[in-house]
Amino acid sequence: MTEEIRTEALIVGGGMVGLSLGLALAQGGVDVVVLDRESAERREDDPFDGRSSAIAHASHRILEGIGIWPSMAGEAQPILDIRVSDGRVGRAAAPLFLHFDHHEVGAPFGYIVENRIIRTVLGKAVSDCANLRHLAPADVSEVQRRSNGVSLRLADGRRLAAKLLVAADGRESLLRQWAQIPVLRWSYPQTGIVATVAHELPHEGVAHEHFLPSGPFAMLPMTGNRSSIVWTERRDLAAAMMALDAEDFAAEIERRFGPSLGRIRLVGRRWAYPLEFVHASRYVDDRLALIGDAAHAIHPIAGQGLNLGLRDIAALAEAVVDAARLGLDPGAPEGLRRYQSWRRFDSLTVAGLTDALNRLFSNDLPPVRLARDLGLAAVNRMPPLKRFFMRSAMGALGELPRLARGERL
Repeated sequence: MTEEIRTEALIVGGGMVGLSLGLALAQGGVDVVVLDRESAERREDDPFDGRSSAIAHASHRILEGIGIWPSMAGEAQPILDIRVSDGRVGRAAAPLFLHFDHHEVGAPFGYIVENRIIRTVLGKAVSDCANLRHLAPADVSEVQRRSNGVSLRLADGRRLAAKLLVAADGRESLLRQWAQIPVLRWSYPQTGIVATVAHELPHEGVAHEHFLPSGPFAMLPMTGNRSSIVWTERRDLAAAMMALDAEDFAAEIERRFGPSLGRIRLVGRRWAYPLEFVHASRYVDDRLALIGDAAHAIHPIAGQGLNLGLRDIAALAEAVVDAARLGLDPGAPEGLRRYQSWRRFDSLTVAGLTDALNRLFSNDLPPVRLARDLGLAAVNRMPPLKRFFMRSAMGALGELPRLARGERL
């Protein structure tokens, strides 16, 4: 008979959010098992995911708090300025724009780090963590949640038991579906195209969000004379853009971004992702918590997806660790309700704002274009409102968990 693996917290999903939560809980003294469908070698392979992530100031503090930031700091490009502008393909950006300068807040707005770097650093930290077990590859075939705990069976017959089950298994979360948690969901008529480019001139740490009729076009500074592009294109045009050869693809980027960085060339592969909005009606159920994309998947405008997930792990880790230190059940309803009430307003606000911004800027109606350009210029001349948006970009608004404030669990 297969021996049952017992733990306090069981996390299904070994992506960046799932492993980060595992580390946070383990460092807080909670015994943790993380299950991952993908092998560690596959997740850390270059072709697995070509994206880079914007790590906001608060998220940087969270990664520092769980001890992994020093290992990736050398590969992280500080975001010193943010420039938001409106434009059209093949034309110069509108003369009215919004500019955020990090000198006004006294710290970088965040950092750009390649996902493969984050995954590699997380993998090493997990392997060195005594009370965290990472089982991969592992497919979940059955889950039972009772009043006193959770039992789970894997496809290979292994069984596990825990007090708390965490769904970190993405926007198509099986755990969320099995719990019958409804979601608000729609698809955008857009595709996200992601690639890394090299350019002749230095980016000087400036992140550009350039709004075009088909959607936002972001040029995010990476280490060296490189940038990560997050190009939102109409779904019916995206396939043609992806089919271009490297030289023509780079030319299309230059048409959209302009000449300010000199000649641009593609570095490595490119990826395309369908864009969706997904928001769970609740983040908790009996002995179950949803985090990351399992709870909320949003438009990539402003690069807030991973940052929301990291704030989830900071809040959930604090609720669970505080309960465990008091000798309480880490999967009890009180702690889960605390997590949900803490995270729901922030997540809904960011999800609604990103959706509204995408709808506002992804059109070419002259009156709307004029109104939004005037709006950008007005915010640029209103210091209090501008500082509010800068602090929002840093993830520094609202009641922050200890990790996000730069404190230890």
